Amino acid sequence: MLPIHYDVDLVIGSIVISILACYIALSVESTLSKSMQHNTNYKKIIILLSGFFFGIAIWLMHFIGMLACHLPNGYYFDYTLTIVSLLIAFIASSFAVWLTTQKTLTLPKLMLGSVLMGLGISGMHYLGMMGLIIDGYSSHYDLLVVTFSVLIAISGSGLTFWLLFRYKNALLNKAWYKFLLAIMMALTIVGMHYTGMTAVSFHLNSASNSEIVAQQNQGIIFFLIIFVTSLVLAVSLIIALLEQRLEERNKELISANRELANQSLQDNLTKLPNRLFLTDYAHILFSQQRLTQGKSAFLYIDLDRFKAVNDVFGHHVGDQLLIQFANKIHKQLASHEKLLRIGGDEFLLVIEDSTLEYATYTAERIHQIVQEGFSIVGKEINISISIGIALFPEHGNNLQDLLMNADSAMLNSKKQGRNTYSLYSYSDVQSESKSQTKLINDLYKAVEEQQFILFYQPKFKTSTDEVCGVEALIRWNHPVHGLLGPNMFIRGAEKTGLIIQMGYWVLEEACKQIQIWEKTNQTNFFPLAVNLSAIQFEHKNLFSILENLFSRYQIQSDRLMIEITESTAMHHIDTSLHSFIRLRQMGIKLAIDDFGTGHSSFLYLKQLPVDELKIDRAFIKDLDQNSKDELILESIIKLATNLGLTVTAEGVETEFQKDVLTRLGCHQLQGFLLGMPMPIDELEQLRNTP
Repeated sequence: MLPIHYDVDLVIGSIVISILACYIALSVESTLSKSMQHNTNYKKIIILLSGFFFGIAIWLMHFIGMLACHLPNGYYFDYTLTIVSLLIAFIASSFAVWLTTQKTLTLPKLMLGSVLMGLGISGMHYLGMMGLIIDGYSSHYDLLVVTFSVLIAISGSGLTFWLLFRYKNALLNKAWYKFLLAIMMALTIVGMHYTGMTAVSFHLNSASNSEIVAQQNQGIIFFLIIFVTSLVLAVSLIIALLEQRLEERNKELISANRELANQSLQDNLTKLPNRLFLTDYAHILFSQQRLTQGKSAFLYIDLDRFKAVNDVFGHHVGDQLLIQFANKIHKQLASHEKLLRIGGDEFLLVIEDSTLEYATYTAERIHQIVQEGFSIVGKEINISISIGIALFPEHGNNLQDLLMNADSAMLNSKKQGRNTYSLYSYSDVQSESKSQTKLINDLYKAVEEQQFILFYQPKFKTSTDEVCGVEALIRWNHPVHGLLGPNMFIRGAEKTGLIIQMGYWVLEEACKQIQIWEKTNQTNFFPLAVNLSAIQFEHKNLFSILENLFSRYQIQSDRLMIEITESTAMHHIDTSLHSFIRLRQMGIKLAIDDFGTGHSSFLYLKQLPVDELKIDRAFIKDLDQNSKDELILESIIKLATNLGLTVTAEGVETEFQKDVLTRLGCHQLQGFLLGMPMPIDELEQLRNTP
């Protein structure tokens, strides 16, 4: 038997070279991946280059390790087997790189990869050993040691795969991760190689059987060393598998969380993307369109008279109608078209890279689909739709403007009789609507920041021309548009419900001013009148808030007068009567505003415990000598006086109107002729005249 001895320097050199080769291979793989991670065309090149370096590392380690043995003269290598062994190393290494570039590394994939890689390394080694030919000697293998060398290759490969996959992102940034992993890979190759070298023995062709037995016994000595090495690698592999299973559980949890996140971007009923999805989608779309200078179309779709379907057939039929509508339209969409449900019976169709002609063609196509009708639970449902079209960037550079303009165009379609489509245009009506919408949007911030101030318009006695009270009128000090009158924003405040907060702010400011005037003894400004909207008059917290204000500012309640329009008072007469009595019990003075416009009768007026009647300006502005307006005014003034009410005429703008009202016996006058609405400092400069 040929004794095998090793050159220690070459053994150490083979280990060092193996580590360096593995480190270079990892560096090549991570560098190429980092620089070309967004270009899938180079993926195969990256895998092949990295596989080449890995293969060279394994193959080079093998042959340097064999050269570390003291072999007798006359040995040589079979070039065919040597080249085939290099090819096996290259294939196995390329497979290893491919495996680590996958998005996921499941347990079956890890086990299969470990076996194939381990067999590839072992095959390369033993094929290379077969290529080593020593004249006069034949090679013999210890089957048990060979088996353990293969197990070392398989378990080491599995552990290396797992570590490489788990920390591949860290490899791109930290060199010491790469170095540790390179050591792990090199130890697998070195361990397999020298275990495999232990399994082989060379015998003279005339050697006796006793020598062969002696060599086999010598292999048993290495068994314990090999067993311990294999056990360590096996335990490491088991730990890696457990970690892999835990990683899979974590990925399942991440996947579930991602699914929940996707559901938040999806409409529950129709399964279409919702308004939340639209925000992110539009941001990406606009960025692309700005780069390519392209156009996109936004089609705002509303189902006409959908409420009637719910009322007649039930909400379950209405839901099915929305689902069928969404499915029908969605089936006809091209790849550059996206349908979303943005609320209720309103949908949005976004067409990327669209022209006006294609947008109108699409609108006509949708109308044709809807006209086919819907069959729901045995009922034929026929509906129509109204569509508004807005183009990016022609009709808006952001999502908010585009939605608002498309919605405005859709409303224009409804005004035209429904079942049609309209293109947004900058008409005066739409511009006004857009302005109102923006003001309403600003109104929320105005209420939060209290951007309001109070103006005061005085009332005068007809007998003495003295100030006998003031009316508080709200103004909005808009940061852009300046001072705005109530006609610009009150209707929007009522639509949004902000009128309640604004009304309570006015009441509190009025109470503050009453407190100041009481302390300075400016009693001619009392009562201070505040207008209440219909919404606030019926608000459940009105009485408790008033009581709280009187308690906080310690003012006399009869200094405050609340004005209610005639139409509000007569809307629910029984409720109004209860509220008037409650306010009167609190000591507050009461007035009916805009009298003559609500078609009320004096029979109802007699029941309301009010103090003052304010005649609407409509009866004043066209007042002529001996006109019918004068006869009506005379009747109202006499009847109200007989009922014990103070009569105030609003909108007095001429001396003729003043003289007629004075002659008819009107008690108080209010209008631009006598005093316009003014800030508090101007009001306090007024002096009573005899």
